[in-house]
Amino acid sequence: MASLKNRPHFSLSARTGNTIVLTAAHNCRIELFVLADDIIRVLVLPDGELHGPRSWAIAPGMEDVPLEGRERRDLSGFAATPHSVSDDGRSVVIETACIRLTVARDGGFCSWAIRDGGQDGAWRHVLSDRKTQAYNFGWWDSRVYHYVERQRGEMYVGLGERAGSLDRAGQRYEMRNIDAMGYSARSTDPLYKHIPFYVTWQPETATGFGLFYDTLADCRFDMGRELDNYHGHYRHFVAEHGDLDYYFIASAGTPLHAVRRFTWLTGRPAWMPKWGLGYSGSTMSYTDAPDAQHRMAEFIDQCKAHDVLCDSFHLSSGYTSIGAKRYVFNWNREKFPDIDGFVRSYLDEGVRLCANIKPCLLQDHPAFEEAARAGLLIESRDGEPAWVQFWDEVGAYLDFTNPATLDWWKARVTDSLLRYGVAATWNDNNEFEIWTPDAIAQGFGEPFPAWQAKVLQTQLMMRASSDAQREYAPGRRPFLVSRAGGVGMHRYVQTWSGDNYTSWETLRYNLKMGLGLAMSGVSNSGHDIGGFSGPAPEPELFARWVAFGIFLPRFSIHSWNDDGTVNEPWMHPELTPRIAALIKLRYRLIPYLYELLWQSHAAYEPVLRPMFAEFPHDPRCYVDGDDMMLGASLLVAPVVEAGQSTREVYLPAGARWASYWSGEVFEGGQSVSLPAPFEQPVMLVREGGVIPLNVAEQHFGRPADTRAFIALPFASVGTACGACVEDDGESEAWRNGEQGRWRVTIDSDTDALRVSIAREGHMPRAQTEVQVLVPASETRAATCTSGELVADETAGGWRHLTVRLHG
Repeated sequence: MASLKNRPHFSLSARTGNTIVLTAAHNCRIELFVLADDIIRVLVLPDGELHGPRSWAIAPGMEDVPLEGRERRDLSGFAATPHSVSDDGRSVVIETACIRLTVARDGGFCSWAIRDGGQDGAWRHVLSDRKTQAYNFGWWDSRVYHYVERQRGEMYVGLGERAGSLDRAGQRYEMRNIDAMGYSARSTDPLYKHIPFYVTWQPETATGFGLFYDTLADCRFDMGRELDNYHGHYRHFVAEHGDLDYYFIASAGTPLHAVRRFTWLTGRPAWMPKWGLGYSGSTMSYTDAPDAQHRMAEFIDQCKAHDVLCDSFHLSSGYTSIGAKRYVFNWNREKFPDIDGFVRSYLDEGVRLCANIKPCLLQDHPAFEEAARAGLLIESRDGEPAWVQFWDEVGAYLDFTNPATLDWWKARVTDSLLRYGVAATWNDNNEFEIWTPDAIAQGFGEPFPAWQAKVLQTQLMMRASSDAQREYAPGRRPFLVSRAGGVGMHRYVQTWSGDNYTSWETLRYNLKMGLGLAMSGVSNSGHDIGGFSGPAPEPELFARWVAFGIFLPRFSIHSWNDDGTVNEPWMHPELTPRIAALIKLRYRLIPYLYELLWQSHAAYEPVLRPMFAEFPHDPRCYVDGDDMMLGASLLVAPVVEAGQSTREVYLPAGARWASYWSGEVFEGGQSVSLPAPFEQPVMLVREGGVIPLNVAEQHFGRPADTRAFIALPFASVGTACGACVEDDGESEAWRNGEQGRWRVTIDSDTDALRVSIAREGHMPRAQTEVQVLVPASETRAATCTSGELVADETAGGWRHLTVRLHG
C-alpha cells in the first residue's frame, strides 16, 4: 500500500477496447471504462483486487440483471465508443465527444471537463478530485473514500428521498435504510432508500454532471457541510466497505439529461397496469379490527355512497395477525371468515387488493422452524438464526440471496395471495435492519456478512414478488409496491415516502422528497396522503394534501392515526363532495399520467421535475419553492400553508401559461396570484403543450374513458404537440404490438390554427369524435387537416374544437 508520504505514481499499463488501466507500485490500480460518449466509469483498487460483491444496479436499457448479479467488469449492453487516449508523462487524457477526463499520474487524481453544448462546443471544467488524499490508498481504515473539490454556486440534487430542501448543498446524508416511522420531512436522516446518485449543477453556466457510486454498502455523503482548512473546499463520499466504483455522466444544457442517462444505466422502469394510477384506499385500522371483513365491506359501501372513484385497496398487515402480532402469509380467519368471498366482493366492484407482506419471520411464526431447518433465514456464524428486533417481537430475516428462499417466497405469495385473486403485493418493512457482523448471507454460493448488502435483500425480495406474479399470470403486468429500496427498484415497483407525520411541514417537504426521487431515476412514487403517523389531519390540511396528491403517480390515502381515526375521503363530511371532486379530477388526468409513465419506461423521462430542471436558464426557477412540473407541459402549484385562499406562482420566462380552470393566459417571467379553492388546485398548461384528458363522466364501479386534449397553441408561429399511449391497461399484449397512440399537433401562424389528430397502431377503443380545448381568448380561425371540424364552442374559459375523424 501507499503511504501519506509517498502517494502512488501511475503509469498507463493497458488499453483494451473501451478499458484503460493505470497501475502503480504495491498493486495500486485504476481502471477506466468508456461506456458512452457521455458516461465514463472509474474503478479504484488500492491493492488491485475487487472487494465488493457483484452489481445488481447496472442494466443499461435492460429490464433486469442476472439473479446472482452482474460481474463488475461485464460490459454487455454498452456499445463501442470512439475515444482517444494520450499520455504526456504527467497525465493520461481520455476524450470522447462529450467528456475529457485527465488523470494525473502522480496520485491518480481525476479532472473532468465536458462540452458545454454551445455553438463553439468549448470544453468546460466541471469537477476535480481534491488534490490532497482524494482516495484511500490504505492510509486510514478499510472504508472507501472519495473527496472532490467543491465549487461556489454548485447545486446538488438527488440522493433519492431525502428530508429538507431539494438542493443538498451544505448538508450531510446517510444511506442506511431504516424504518423511520413519523419522520420529520424537514430534518430526519437516514430514511428508507439507498440511492447513491446525485446531479451536480452549475446554474451560471447551465452545465453539470451526475455521479453514481455503485455500492450496496451503508455510505455517507457530505455535500460541503464539513470544512477542514488543510484541504480547501470539498465534498465527499464514504462507504463502509467495498470498492470505489463510480460513474460520471455528462449533462450539458439541462440536468434532466443526467437523470435520463442514469435511469437508462440502471434499467428500464417497469410498465405497470393503468389501474395503479387510480385512487388506492388504505388504513391500518380496518384490518386491525376484529370484524375486519365487515369493515372492508363498509369501505366499498362508502365509496358507492359518496361516488368516490377507487381502483385498488392496500390491505394492511392486520389480516395476518395472530393475537397482537403479525405473521406474513397467515390469514386470520376470524377477521376474514370468507377469504374467497371477500376478495371477489372487491373485484366485482373493480377494486383490486394489494396485500402487505414482510420479509421477517417472528420466532413464533407457524413456519419459522420449517424455514430455519431449510436454511432459508439469515444465520449467525454458529448456524443459529441471526436474531433481529421486528415490530414487537424478535425474529429473523429471510435470506433472498439463497435460491431456495426465492422459491419458498414465490410459492407463499402464490398460495397465500394470488390464488385467492389478490392482484398485487405491498412489500413493506423491508429495510433489513441487520447490524451485527456475525450475520451471514449465502450470497448465491459466495457467503458474505449480511450487513454489507442489506439493500440487496430488499431488491431481491421485490424481484421475487414480481416473479411470483409473472409466473402465476404471465399475461398480466405485475403491480407491486415497496417502501424500501435501492438503485434499480424502478425496474419492479411503485414506491412511496414511507410513514410520514401529519403536519403542514410534511406536506411541503414531501413535495421536495418526490422531486428528489424523480431526479434519482425513481418516478413512480407518491406519499401517504393526509399523513400516516401522528394526529388526524384537520379538514384544511387534508383537503390541501389530497389536492397535491392527485398529481403524483401514486395516489393513496393511508394512515395509522394516534387517536384511532382513519384518513379516508369522507372523514370530514363537510368536505366530502370536494374530496370526491378532486379524485375525479385525478381520473380526468390519468391519460396524461399514463403517458408520462410510458415516457419514463420508453425514454427514461422523469415524471416529476423541479422548476429549474425544466427551465435551467431562468434564474428565478432556482428559488427553493413549492411548485413542480408534471412532465414538460403542466405546472402544478400546491397550497402548502394554512389559511390560504390564493396561490402566488412564478411563471417561467420564455413561454406563456394558461390556467386550467379559467383558460386565462399569462405571459411568462412574472408572478401571478391565482384563486385556489380546495377543489381547484392551481395548474397551468405550458405554451406548446398538448395534454390528454379523460372527459367521460365517471362514477364508482362504472369506469368510462373518452379522450380529449387541452392545449395552449403558440402565440405566433410554432407547433404545439402532445401524445397519448393507449392499450388495454393491464395485459402484456403491448409487447406484441397491441398498443396504440394518439398524436395531436396544432400548427400556428398569425392568422390560423391547423389541428391534426392522428391515431396509430392498435387502439383499444373506437372514438370518432375528439375535442381539443384551447383558451377562449384564442380567436384565430381553426381548421383540421385530419378530419372535419364539426363544432367550435366556448365554455368555461375554453374554446372547444370538436373534430370528427376521417376513417
